[in-house]
Amino acid sequence: MASALVDASAMVAVFGINEPAAERYQELLQLAALERWVLSTTWPCVVEASYLVPPPNRFGLLSWLGRRGVVIFPFDQQSLLDFVPLMQRYTERPRTEMDLADASLVWLAEETGVTTIMTQDVRDFSRYRLPDGRRFRIL
Repeated sequence: MASALVDASAMVAVFGINEPAAERYQELLQLAALERWVLSTTWPCVVEASYLVPPPNRFGLLSWLGRRGVVIFPFDQQSLLDFVPLMQRYTERPRTEMDLADASLVWLAEETGVTTIMTQDVRDFSRYRLPDGRRFRIL
């Protein structure tokens, strides 16, 4: 069974208003549903997406998540200690900054072994690496 991580940007593409990549990510989610992929995200990605998607579409996003459109992978408070070195490594001021949502997905990839990701953030996820050097496969 296939698995993929879902970044906030993919959720924004599907549920946002007039998003150029909407059709692409809607098709990916339909394929994932048809083939019964395991889709996972984290709470920081949910918060980011729900902030960026305006009402009333925000309510559709939250309803979809509530119906388990993706599994929201939990982490405990101590996991933040794993996020800090990642965020420090990939923050190059003033040009780029790894945010909490991205750090949580890199952490989730390490925890689960899933490196396929639905994201519009190609520039950043192309440079992120897991501790063993693996790259993300961007959908």
